[in-house]
Amino acid sequence: MLRSRAVVLLCASLIALPVALPAQIPTPTAPARWVGAWAAAPLDGDPWHTTPTLVDSTLREIVHTSIAGKELRVQFTNEFGIEPLRIDAATVALSAAPAGEPGSAQPGASSGGSSIDPGTLHTLSFGGQPSIVVPPGALAVSDPVDLPTPAFTNLAISLYLPLQQISRVSVHTSAQQDNYIETGNHVSDVSLTAPVIVPSWYFVKGVDVLPDAPHAAAVVAFGDSITDGAYATENQNHRWPDYLAVRLHNNPATANLSVLDEGIGGNCVLIHCVGPNALARFDRDVLSQAGVKYVIVLESINDIGALHDPNRPDYKLTAADLEQGLSQLVARAHEHEIRIFGATLTPYQGAGYYTDKGEQIREAVNTWIRTSGVFDGVIDFDKITRNPANPLTYLPAYDSGDHLHPGDAGYAAMADSIDLSLFH
Repeated sequence: MLRSRAVVLLCASLIALPVALPAQIPTPTAPARWVGAWAAAPLDGDPWHTTPTLVDSTLREIVHTSIAGKELRVQFTNEFGIEPLRIDAATVALSAAPAGEPGSAQPGASSGGSSIDPGTLHTLSFGGQPSIVVPPGALAVSDPVDLPTPAFTNLAISLYLPLQQISRVSVHTSAQQDNYIETGNHVSDVSLTAPVIVPSWYFVKGVDVLPDAPHAAAVVAFGDSITDGAYATENQNHRWPDYLAVRLHNNPATANLSVLDEGIGGNCVLIHCVGPNALARFDRDVLSQAGVKYVIVLESINDIGALHDPNRPDYKLTAADLEQGLSQLVARAHEHEIRIFGATLTPYQGAGYYTDKGEQIREAVNTWIRTSGVFDGVIDFDKITRNPANPLTYLPAYDSGDHLHPGDAGYAAMADSIDLSLFH
C-alpha cells in the first residue's frame, strides 16, 4: 500500500515538472543544382596518339562551355589510372581565346594559345586544400569557384603534376583542340613561355556550373568519332554537338540547355574497340552527368566496321545484336527519367572498313531506329547527310574526304536537322 502511494506521488511530481519543448528545426536549404557545361569522355588511350611526359609539368587545357553560370567547379579524373594521381596545384581562368558569338552561325574559335585573362584567374581547392591525391579509378571535384561565365566561354584549366608514377593515363585523346604542357609549376602564369602543344585533354573530365537560367539541364551527345568531331576544323568547335548548343541557345524555348559531348573516336556499342564499350560506359558518361535530362545516341558504325577486321575472324554481328544493345541504353536512361533519342547511322560506303554485309546491317538498324518506337524520338542523320544520287555515300559537300566522317559543313547540317521541339 505504501509502495503504491509512493508511485502515485512520483508520477504526480513528474507531471508537475515543466516540459522543455523542442526548438524549431530549420528547413534545410536546398542543395545547389549543378548542370554540366562541358564534358569529355575519358579513356586509357588509343592507337593514334602517344602520351608525352606529364610529370613535373603544368598542363593547361582549353575547354569550351555551352551554358552560362554564376559559379563553376571542375572535375578531374584518374578513373583509368592504376596509381594514385597527385595534383599539387590547379587554377581556372578565362582563356585569351575569343568566345563564340551565340548569335552567329559559328560556335566560336579557341585559338588564343596558352594565354589567360589574369583578372579572372582563380586557384582551385579541394575541401579547402590546394592539392589532392586522386585514388586509382576515382575522380575529384573541385570546390566551387565564384567565376561568372557567359555561354560559350573558353576556359583555361591548369594543373601541376609533380614527379610521380603514372603508368596509365585518363585522357580524352581527340580533343580537336590545342592544349599545352610546360615543365614546372606554371598554373598561375598569364602565358606559358615554351609549351608543347598536345591534341588531347589529360585528367580533365568536366566543368559544371550553377546556371543563370531557371530549370537549366544538360543534353548528352553520346557516340563515337562522328560525335567526337573527327575531321572538324581544329580549335573552332565545329563538332555537331557544338552547332547544336548554339541552336539551343538561340531558341528561347531551349536556351537553358547545355550540350555535353561524350563521343569517343573508335568506340563500339557491344565490343571493345577504343575505350570501354557504350554499354560499359553509359553510367559514367551519361547517367552521372550533372543535370542531364536528354541523351542523343549515335553509335554502332564501328561495331559494323569490325566485320572487316582480319584480326576478328570469329566475329559475328547481326542487326538484332545492335538493336538489343541500344535497347539496353534506352531502358537505363528511362530508369533515371532521361529522355533518349536515337540517331540513324550516317553513310559509309567508300570507308576503309566498308562491307556489303555491314551495309545491310546499317540499313536494318536505321529502319529499326525509325520505326520501332523504342526511342523517345528519332534524329535522322542518315537522311540529311546522304547523297540523293547514291544514298550509300555522303553528299560530297558534307564528306570530310574519308567517306566515314563529315566535314564542318556536314556537322552543321546534322545539327540543323534536329527538331528542337524534342527538348521542350
